[in-house]
Amino acid sequence: MIRALILSLGLLAALPAVAETAAPAVPPPEQVVAGLSENQIAITATFNGSDILVFGAVKRQTPPPDGAPLQVIVTLEGPPNPVDISRKGHVWGIWINTERARVTSAPAFYAIATSGPLNQVLSQTEDLRYKITIPQAIQDTGVASQVPDGEAFINALIRIRKDQGLYVLDQGTVAVEQATLFHTDIRLPANLTEGLYKARIFLTRNGQVVDVHNTDIRVRKMGLERWLYELAKNQPPVYGLLSLVIAIAAGWLASAVFRLAKR
Repeated sequence: MIRALILSLGLLAALPAVAETAAPAVPPPEQVVAGLSENQIAITATFNGSDILVFGAVKRQTPPPDGAPLQVIVTLEGPPNPVDISRKGHVWGIWINTERARVTSAPAFYAIATSGPLNQVLSQTEDLRYKITIPQAIQDTGVASQVPDGEAFINALIRIRKDQGLYVLDQGTVAVEQATLFHTDIRLPANLTEGLYKARIFLTRNGQVVDVHNTDIRVRKMGLERWLYELAKNQPPVYGLLSLVIAIAAGWLASAVFRLAKR
């Protein structure tokens, strides 16, 4: 009896190991191999934007399947932060903020480039799964409980950041050659936020994601911009005093130049 119990326990202990070795990971039939022209961007006093070249190829063990053509989606997402959105109203003849909602997390920058119309290369189910489109990239948990029309606040945030060049959708800008090679350019604006930017490259067929590749881009302030940023962040009183001294000096210099011009 005891011997049988020990044997049973030994078999049960061996089951996880057998299960792990019995189901090896099967690679997808089409895999993306991609790279970026830059993995680090320096924001200096003269920085006015930059272009990132995203390029790659599709690795296959067998010939490409027949049917729907291969499509490519590239996304570049900046660091996420909470955002407060206000709505102004006309109260007693004065425009004031009457409603406010806080978005849990919204990327500081978000760009999408596709090889075709987005609604054709990506299904809604896959969008919900991978959070690819701009509305899906914004975490709006709790907005509906703060204001009666939370969707209007999210749409306002998207519209404002599109006007600022921070949210971009470029459809049909990814060139796919011979269903194997692809490339596209993503424009980064001058008003970038410092932080880690995440790039994702999706391969899709029939609106379904076949494979995903992830990589990062580091955006950092450099030189004088970096020094001022660190000073304002770590020593606010010193930064404020320095700003006051510079303002006084600039005012005195302008006054002196004006007096010399009158002579």
